[in-house]
Amino acid sequence: MLVITAGFKEENKVAKIQSVEPNIADLANGWLKAYGLDYKLEQESLNAEIDQALNDYYSKNGGDGGNRPDAKLLLQDKNLVHYPVLIEYKGYKDRLVALDADGKVANKTAKNQPDFKHINSFAVNGAVHYANALLHYTSYTDIIAIGMTGYKNDAGKLEYEIGVYYVSKSNFGIGQKVDDYTDFSFLKKNNFDGFIEKIKHLQLSQEEIEKLKEHREQEINASLVKLNNDIYNNEKGLSERDRVYLVAASIIATLGVPGKVAALEKSELKSSNEDGNRDGDIILRKIKAFLNEKNLPQEKRDLIVRTLQNTLTTDNINKVENGESQLKRVFTKIIDDLGIYYKIGLTTDFTGKLFNEMYSWLGFSQDKLNDVVLTPSYVATLLVRLARVNKDSYVWDFATGSAGLLVAAMNEMLNDAKDKIKSPDQLAQKSVEIKANQLLGLEILSEVYMLAILNMILMGDGSSNILNKDSLKEFDGNYGFSKTDKKFPADAFVLNPPYSAPGNGMIFVEKALSMMNNGYAAIIIQNSAGSGKAIEYNKKILKHSTLLASIKMPIDLFIGKSSVQTNIYVFRVGEAHQKDDVVKFIDFSVDGYTRTNRKKASCNLRDTDHAKERYQELVDLVRFGKSKLSIFTEKEYYEGKIDPENGADWNQTAPIDTRPTLEDFKKTVSDYLAWEVSSLLKNQNMEDERLGK
Repeated sequence: MLVITAGFKEENKVAKIQSVEPNIADLANGWLKAYGLDYKLEQESLNAEIDQALNDYYSKNGGDGGNRPDAKLLLQDKNLVHYPVLIEYKGYKDRLVALDADGKVANKTAKNQPDFKHINSFAVNGAVHYANALLHYTSYTDIIAIGMTGYKNDAGKLEYEIGVYYVSKSNFGIGQKVDDYTDFSFLKKNNFDGFIEKIKHLQLSQEEIEKLKEHREQEINASLVKLNNDIYNNEKGLSERDRVYLVAASIIATLGVPGKVAALEKSELKSSNEDGNRDGDIILRKIKAFLNEKNLPQEKRDLIVRTLQNTLTTDNINKVENGESQLKRVFTKIIDDLGIYYKIGLTTDFTGKLFNEMYSWLGFSQDKLNDVVLTPSYVATLLVRLARVNKDSYVWDFATGSAGLLVAAMNEMLNDAKDKIKSPDQLAQKSVEIKANQLLGLEILSEVYMLAILNMILMGDGSSNILNKDSLKEFDGNYGFSKTDKKFPADAFVLNPPYSAPGNGMIFVEKALSMMNNGYAAIIIQNSAGSGKAIEYNKKILKHSTLLASIKMPIDLFIGKSSVQTNIYVFRVGEAHQKDDVVKFIDFSVDGYTRTNRKKASCNLRDTDHAKERYQELVDLVRFGKSKLSIFTEKEYYEGKIDPENGADWNQTAPIDTRPTLEDFKKTVSDYLAWEVSSLLKNQNMEDERLGK
């Protein structure tokens, strides 16, 4: 097996040797026939869905479609699950697989572009490429990719080798080697269930997952920038808002609901001028069908449809020129560039990247852009944990942005439910309840509001109570849809407010906490809010809530933004702060992460000093106090008091003791004696030199 890390043999060197691919194909296809398997050859159809996916995906040479595996099958295991099997043959020695430095199938270049040389020239690489086409464009989530190549030895005997790889959503489509095989008998009916059991036990290490995430981040960034530039440069007449709404509409239309609503395919857009069957009409119908299957209030569904309809049904975008509408063209670009990321291993990492990029499309003023800065996902999780969110919490956010904090809260609530509820039926009921009734967010900007809706839909759908309202002027504390006469029983508050608002954003905190009867709150805000910029709001807050902790965060926390010092403030709600209440002041400016804003950096965030452990210790310190000190010392952790009537003393640090100790005295004397001896020796040497000794 050849492992390639850089460069590879020139084709003209290989061309001198005659390919034995026909012999390899005859041998392998003979096995399949002997096993009684219904295999299809290159030009034959397997099924319409797979055929369409192979045609829509970019080819092994980088062109449009036309992917044709040398052989393909659709096999079923004992649980009636279907597994596509895609086979690629080559006819040269050392053309089984090209791997990167990490031992992974090398189908991407260093710049995260498709490596067409490897995809086209190596059997396994080609098969994995085909498998990703199915992950991208079909409902299949687990695919078997097989490569086989060989050569004739000096005696004229056919030598061959086989590579069998598992490609799935769970391994991000990279492909994992299953085992070494000398034939295809693992595909036989009586062997296939055992083979499937083997692939189910394949796991990626945490280190492998982290590296894949790094690569995935690079790919997402490149794809989003490419998409934006493509639409901006080539699709005239689309406003920033139109672009955001088209991304949202395209993604919703292609999500589908298993067994109920099929994902919209590119081929279904016919670019017709017929009223009711224009491309925008078709996308809108699919969105309605998708939303109807969601547990959303009718008013919410109607609002989403109305918002997207204005863009989707515009005459210009649906006008057919040269047999294609602008809408179909843009839809195709979105699905081709982004589909692989929201259909394979969707994570908050993707949604965070997506929304960061789309925020930049919206053309806010610099002040407004600073106001809608996104909270990094690991910080969002930290805030949720500091607010003590669990499966029974009712969580709200008064400046929700793209709903990143609510997504983090929803994930925490669902995970807690899974840990504590052992009845599958009860767990399912609780999950629905969490998504439908236990989350509420408010966002005043309509464009950003749609991003919040999309984010919650993508991440599991807690979008029921995401409201397009001014939380300071229009919100009375009630549910926004269906239960408009019922108060939302909030007991957890998380917030990253717009810093241009009064009190650096503390106005939102004061209103939210004053509407809660009990619970906890965790907010991240410019630290000047705690040292003089929000005195009046802070004093009001302390009349009904207790400040538990003040946490100084790293100055470079928000990569890409001007350095701003932020603090996290943690409150217990419903109890006025007393002058003798102990506040935990924690210097968390060193959190274990190294950040960079370099666009070409392989990774902008690296755990270089036990970051995960530090974040866990921080949560424990706030909850349980100094007994949890381990990584941190009393230099970073300080328990002090504030004056409830002050409002500007929230950012304290551990006092520095300037009194000299006995050890300090000993060290000073030691240093002095060392200097005295050194001076004496130096003078002695000078005297010796003067006397000529």
